[in-house]
Amino acid sequence: MTTLRIRELREHKKLSLRKLAELAQVSPGLISQVERGLTQPSLDTLRQIAKALDTPIFSLLGDSLQQVSVVREADRMRLQSASGVQYSRISPGLGKIEMLEGFLPPGGASVGERWSHPAEECVVVTQGRLLVDVDTQTHSLEVGDSCYFDSSLPHAYRNPYDADVRFIVAITPPSY
Repeated sequence: MTTLRIRELREHKKLSLRKLAELAQVSPGLISQVERGLTQPSLDTLRQIAKALDTPIFSLLGDSLQQVSVVREADRMRLQSASGVQYSRISPGLGKIEMLEGFLPPGGASVGERWSHPAEECVVVTQGRLLVDVDTQTHSLEVGDSCYFDSSLPHAYRNPYDADVRFIVAITPPSY
């Protein structure tokens, strides 16, 4: 499903394959392989493509918004990065809010370097402990604790502890 949505959005925005690759800072060959379903892009690559297309990551994966949507856990869209974070989309996509369930193993991080995007986020820890780096500050969260911040500030989630951490993130407008 990812491949069709990327091509669809690229063509809708009247971007050539080469132009999208240039904007996303990846090779045209990679974009071509992703669009043809020959390779699965990493989370970081999806972020770059989504940014180049000016769309949230999960909108690359399809779905259409209904007035009432039920997302079954078994049917959630899932992403995993090399830095260890795993996300599954709780919300149906293409709405005004993005809800994600995140998982970080011990030593994992949401990104290699803090990143920013035009949105607001609220994260709540449901299992374990989580460090939330926002701008120049680090906030330590335990089960039930939450942290709200302006996502345009560089930020990252980290798990330097010996146990897994699970958390829920709400992002508005969707920009992940």
